Amino acid sequence: MDIPYTIEPRRDTGLYNAKVGIWLFLASEVMLFGALFSSYVLLRVGNEVWPHGLLNIPIGTFNTFVLITSSVTVVMCWVNLKLHNFGRAKFYLAITILCAFAFLGVKTKEYNDKFIHYSVRTTDGKEQTGHIEGDPRFLTLKKVLAKKAETISFAADPVHDARGRVTAEAKAEEKAHHGAHEFKPIKVSDITYLSSYVPSHSPYFAVYFLITGLHGLHVLGGALVMAYILFFSNKMWSKQPDRVTNRVEVAGLFWHFVDLVWIFLFPVLYLL
Repeated sequence: MDIPYTIEPRRDTGLYNAKVGIWLFLASEVMLFGALFSSYVLLRVGNEVWPHGLLNIPIGTFNTFVLITSSVTVVMCWVNLKLHNFGRAKFYLAITILCAFAFLGVKTKEYNDKFIHYSVRTTDGKEQTGHIEGDPRFLTLKKVLAKKAETISFAADPVHDARGRVTAEAKAEEKAHHGAHEFKPIKVSDITYLSSYVPSHSPYFAVYFLITGLHGLHVLGGALVMAYILFFSNKMWSKQPDRVTNRVEVAGLFWHFVDLVWIFLFPVLYLL
């Protein structure tokens, strides 16, 4: 027995079942991400000091173009299915999947950079950001004290002015060391705060990891669905090509939503 309205549209909605389902699902997704964006706005306006310039804008820009490209290729896949060009459609679908995993790979590298980037505050009230020798993950002051270490080797980032430009002193120091950051010892007894850029570091990174992590899960889920269509739709195409086309259309609608969320995330988290 065939499931009704998998290909032909329903009389009451004018849409086939899967398309009705995806629109209902996307409505719930809008509410989910809408709530998260609203929380971000409330946290930001409620904090007198909000971090800026801590994310890699070129990497974020690259990932934006990767997702925009994937939106184009998934549309090209659907168009070729409509033209009954199954081979070319699979080619475009494969590019879409590659773009998805490229996005996730870059995001993983970006996450790793935050896990090894630290903020250190000392008893004199000074706060520095940089790297600890050996690039440890999730090192805390409690762990350092537990090891009974007397000092940590810390390489501070160049000092920036109010406009985000590197100061003349920092440029001179960088030139003197040929671009290499010198690791200098900091007494553990002078440290009052030590944290990498993890969610517990600040509300900014709590929001950053929550929203981008959830978005990354959506990217992974969409990529796996399209991979299933790519590798297991040959038999269905020979018998029900319109059903395969409908599946790609539904997956494409979800994918466009994922791309749209990132287009909002990029300027909010990286630029503003």
